[in-house]
Amino acid sequence: MRALAGRGLGVALLVGAAGAGPAVAAPAAAGPRVARAARQLVVVSSPTPEPPGPQRIATLRAYARPRPGGPWRPMLGPWPVETGGGGLVLAARRREGDHATPIGVFGFGATIYGTRPDPGGLRYPYHRLRCGDWWDEDPASPRYNRFVHVPCGVTPTFASGSEALWTEGAAYPYLIPIAFNTGPIRRGRGAPGSGIFVHRWVGSATAGCIALPLPRLLRLLRWLAPGRRPEIAIGTDRGLAAIRGS
Repeated sequence: MRALAGRGLGVALLVGAAGAGPAVAAPAAAGPRVARAARQLVVVSSPTPEPPGPQRIATLRAYARPRPGGPWRPMLGPWPVETGGGGLVLAARRREGDHATPIGVFGFGATIYGTRPDPGGLRYPYHRLRCGDWWDEDPASPRYNRFVHVPCGVTPTFASGSEALWTEGAAYPYLIPIAFNTGPIRRGRGAPGSGIFVHRWVGSATAGCIALPLPRLLRLLRWLAPGRRPEIAIGTDRGLAAIRGS
């Protein structure tokens, strides 16, 4: 969703059952849950639900562990990141168009996209964006919250509220989707939202995405490995204090 104009793990990890499916936001009282199978974890945290400044700056750290359920070790960060202009909102309360970054634990999409050539070193499949590549953000569309390709020059029915990805080179030289509102996708009235990505720093608050400068974005994207079941935990410092390595 495009923009609007070294110590050990300091958060606690409630680990889900081994072999569990993609993590989802847990009730606030229970705290977020990270799948036991996950061996890479990206943590985005802010002191409050309203990250400071016009860019809504939060902090990103990344951790890894050698085996499921093992101890976490710091790998990347701390790095400042831009977050949504609507602040941080529990995933269950987020709605399409509110510009909030969802609180919870999520997986990542299966593909990295970008308007630039393959940068090399990626462990995910890479798709270079071209004319006709969209992210459907129309809650009434049957392809809502999905990558969709239509013939170049054709305006799809969902276009008015969606993103023509190939035209967003400033924000999307490279991006990876966050698996928010997936499995299943909730459409229609009250849909929680779509097109939540990790993408390039844009100099302002985002419409719900996580954004960081290009060199660090590429470091993160090259580090992520689908075979290690990476997840991302987003929330306040206090909320993420329910997470401790196990």
